[in-house]
Parts: sequence; C-alpha cells; structure tokens
Amino acid sequence: MKYTQLSIPDIVLIQPQVYWDHRGFFMETFRNDEFQKNVAQEVFVQDNHSKSIQSILRGLHYQIKQPQGKLVRVTSGQIFDVAVDLRKSSPFFGKWTGAILSVENKKMLWLPPGFAHGFYVLSDEAEFIYKCTDYYAPEHERCIRWNDTSIAIDWPIIHGNSPILSQKDEDGLTLKNAEVFT
Repeated sequence: MKYTQLSIPDIVLIQPQVYWDHRGFFMETFRNDEFQKNVAQEVFVQDNHSKSIQSILRGLHYQIKQPQGKLVRVTSGQIFDVAVDLRKSSPFFGKWTGAILSVENKKMLWLPPGFAHGFYVLSDEAEFIYKCTDYYAPEHERCIRWNDTSIAIDWPIIHGNSPILSQKDEDGLTLKNAEVFT
C-alpha cells in the first residue's frame, strides 16, 4: 500500500496495491500490522456501511466523547470525502482537507480521532464502508454545518444545486458555536 499525508498531515490517503488479471482483481483493504506501522497505533472496534444517492451530503459529524478514528472507503460509486480538524491545540484547527474516493480509484482515507467527517455523493449512488476506533455513541454525537463559512469547504456541488441533508445536518452548528477537542 502507498500512504500519502494530505495537507493536514494526520489525514492519510491510502492507495492499495491492486492485482488485476482476466478474472478481475484482488486487493488487501486492511492489514493491521501495516496500518499500525505506517499510519496509526489504533484498534478498530466497529465497521459501518451506508448507501446514498447522488447529492446526499452527510456531515460534518464527530463524537465529542468516545471520539472515533475512521478508515473510510467506497465500494460502489464516487464521493468527495472531507475531514475538519477540531483539535484546538492543532496548528490546523478549523482547517479541512478532502479527497475523491471511488470504486475505480480504490483509495481509502484515514481520519484520526479529533476530526469532523463528512462526504458528498458525486455518482448516481454510492456505498461507503468505514472502520471505527470507538463505538457509536449517539449521546456524544455532534454536527457542524457543512457550509460553515469559517471552514469554507470547497464542496464539488453538482450543477450548483443544494445538497440533500438530513435534519441533523440541517441543524448543525457553526464551528464557532460547536464543542471541540482540546
């Protein structure tokens, strides 16, 4: 696997080695010893899988207690995936970075605890799988508005239309008013 730090160095884009032949392909999507050696000393405890249609935007989500690190990948379609640094002590606090993840490019993204996470569906539909370092705890879940001008994420919104949001995402707070990490 190839590991590339993005503009926020704690966010790592992972490109697996894909072996193609006339039958199709094979790739390792996760290997604990390699992940711990090259990315982070974390243990995953939960896997999640979601499916969304084009223009769905999910995020920016995080858990203020029981924060989750996430290793994310797409198994169908294409998304624009985003991480926002919410660690007040970080020189990248309030900054974002992102990458296009797709079934074609097979890239994965590592987001450590302390980041808000969101994604926007670019294809007709997309399936998204992610490993988490802590369990989902809805009582600790928080949401920052996807279009907070202080963060200024450059979402690749299709045809300039508003994204489709859940009520939770509609009600997201600005970074200025949100709980963050120390």
